[in-house]
Amino acid sequence: MVRMLQETTGRYPGNPAIIYEGKQISYENLNQFVEALAHHLQKLGVRKGDKVALMLSNCPEFVISYFAALRLGAIAVTLNVMSTSYELQHLIENCDAKVFITADNLAKRFQAIKEMLPLCQHMITTTGLNSAGSPFDDIIHSGSVAADAPTLEGNDPAVMIYTAGLTGKPLGAVLTYNNLATQADLLRTICNGTKDDRSLAVIPLFHSFGAAVNMLCPLCLGGAIVLMDRFTMESILATIQNQQVTYITAVPRLFMGLLFSDKLKDYNLSSLRFGITGGSPMPPELFAEYEKHLGIRVLEGYGLTETSPCCIFTMPNLVQKPGSIGTVLPGVAAKVLDDAGCEVAAGVVGELVVRGDVVMQGYYKDEAATAEVIRNGWLHTGDLAYMDEEGYVFLVGVKKRMIITSGFNVYPKEVELILDMHPAVAASKVVGEKDVMRGEIVKALIVKKPGDKTDEKEIIQHCRVYLSTYKVPREAVFVTRLD
Repeated sequence: MVRMLQETTGRYPGNPAIIYEGKQISYENLNQFVEALAHHLQKLGVRKGDKVALMLSNCPEFVISYFAALRLGAIAVTLNVMSTSYELQHLIENCDAKVFITADNLAKRFQAIKEMLPLCQHMITTTGLNSAGSPFDDIIHSGSVAADAPTLEGNDPAVMIYTAGLTGKPLGAVLTYNNLATQADLLRTICNGTKDDRSLAVIPLFHSFGAAVNMLCPLCLGGAIVLMDRFTMESILATIQNQQVTYITAVPRLFMGLLFSDKLKDYNLSSLRFGITGGSPMPPELFAEYEKHLGIRVLEGYGLTETSPCCIFTMPNLVQKPGSIGTVLPGVAAKVLDDAGCEVAAGVVGELVVRGDVVMQGYYKDEAATAEVIRNGWLHTGDLAYMDEEGYVFLVGVKKRMIITSGFNVYPKEVELILDMHPAVAASKVVGEKDVMRGEIVKALIVKKPGDKTDEKEIIQHCRVYLSTYKVPREAVFVTRLD
């Protein structure tokens, strides 16, 4: 990935690599910033195999930090900016990070737990590029160049991304350079991408989907990333028009928001070539509406953090079958198994399993969890699906107990552990409830201890202290028993 950025810089040094809040950063400047931060990390003792944790929104600092870590052969650990101090303590402790890079307004979450994280001795904060007094800005403008890069192999770990775990604690999925390479070239090979492409990055870059499609893909080609960390439907439409965005990647909820926006007719979206959606199912009847009103074909992708993430995609040159998430990517194999582990015939529902260079190295420091999902080289996705005679994949449900809300995975066990910490809760059960915009919402069923007067508001506030926003139940219903 580092060589990729350097090679792209050599071809297109003056081309914009990042566009953020109306300002551009060229490839040449981006590479200089990466070198300077890598030099600083090196002075802090970061070496090949060490972990650098990033808790940053969609901003230039994320891209710079990501590639600076890889420049040294270190592992970039990309953390959700919604992580609470409670969650952050587990994540940083589990990943063995030496350095933590975050925004100034998020730093207090780390400071609250710093004494319990003896290995992580260094925090670098940013208040935005070109902000006076920002430690990050001072570092990247130092003009320093890192020492020679270490020798890196395809199977060396590059990135760690935490994903929800069945036991209630997140697991660190380790992705290698080979894993990332399967994603970086997708835009060119699947969607005829060129250096003129501009991606609109509204999906968080700390998410494997956002990093792959909105960062690695355009930077591989010499295209530009148009970053947005806060937005409205109108600001997205304005950015597409003003920055000549050629493709947008988003969860179904956002595409639906654009489609039904009363401002849609006020903007020129002719620069758009296509859209990519994933994270949760898209209502099949809406695809034709996107072509009619947005003027683009929206392609559906499927994958997991454990598959880097894309492994199945709606190919632009193939027929788009209603309800299907597409066919496997080149180099990926997939099949559907019954409960006995035998492959089923076309049209029969079973568990979807995949194999290929997209499959992660494993879960960090958890061989048992790794062995549970990777068996004989096949990754067991936990999703129920069937394949037709032509190899199109259709999802029908999940085998594992999981909720998908606005593209984020939530394991009920993690939320239940927090609910059970509240002194009023005798027992709890978390379920997913269907929602048109979010796919599902998190709902808590609670049995209170006898005589307790705690209300729903207090329960939800309790969850907000410990859980990221998307994991917090939107409803808490008190019941007399759990079925």
